[in-house]
Amino acid sequence: MIRLIACGKVKEKWMRDGIEEYAKRIQPYEKLEIVEVKDEKTLDNNSEAENTRVKNIEGDRLLKCIKEDDYVILLDLHGKEIDSCELSEYIEKIHTGGKSKIDFVIGGSLGVSEALMQRSNERWRISKNTFPHQLCRIIVLEQIYRAFKIMNHEPYHK
Repeated sequence: MIRLIACGKVKEKWMRDGIEEYAKRIQPYEKLEIVEVKDEKTLDNNSEAENTRVKNIEGDRLLKCIKEDDYVILLDLHGKEIDSCELSEYIEKIHTGGKSKIDFVIGGSLGVSEALMQRSNERWRISKNTFPHQLCRIIVLEQIYRAFKIMNHEPYHK
């Protein structure tokens, strides 16, 4: 089972449609669950201390969704960049290594808490570019779908 655990709700219809499309494409390969936790309101002029407080609150909400035996891949700007083939190998290796549940975790717009970083098994940076955290959901799901196509030697990956 794969879970996408993310902070905040997706408000834009086109993004929700993209998420639904890739969720539908993944279903024949793997059970998928999408979990959303409430995000905190933030102001542009928040102090660093206030931003840390918000990240900790959101981090605690995300951590409550993660079980002790889940394998956690945290989306993080400071994580390791991997390509689609490497992601496919990771997913296959995690499953063959005895982990039945993989959680891809996306924090809020301010980033993630230290506790969430400590809980992660892997930290993945999807790009050097910056994307809205809601758009990252579509990107992650597309990459998961691509990984399963690669694993199954099916056309799609180029």
